[in-house]
Amino acid sequence: MYAIVETGGKQYKLEEGRYVDIELIDGEENDKVVFDKVVMLVNGAKSKVGAPYVDKATVEGKIVKHDKDKKVIVFKQRAKKGYRKKQGHRQFFTRVMVTKIRTTAARTKAAAAEAEAPAEEA
Repeated sequence: MYAIVETGGKQYKLEEGRYVDIELIDGEENDKVVFDKVVMLVNGAKSKVGAPYVDKATVEGKIVKHDKDKKVIVFKQRAKKGYRKKQGHRQFFTRVMVTKIRTTAARTKAAAAEAEAPAEEA
């Protein structure tokens, strides 16, 4: 099972138990992250496509680390003018380990269980 998620203006394919490097997001290491902009869910032959997002579907993950990507060289030159400019750029990213992909039914069951748990304690 995998999900296509939109975050940071880009779309990523996420699978449970795998990590992905995404645009820098707020949070500390080991913080929980929830992606609710799920564009598509695929489970074998079954798939759900959102319009624009799949209702009540989420992807949960854990922040592993914040880091910088490899250096990209930006070189500008104007022919016959003697203009040359060389720059380097390193983009910040956040590495996220995907822990759970929740579909519509799974999310409602989990939400119901979480709602009942605090009521029993009180």
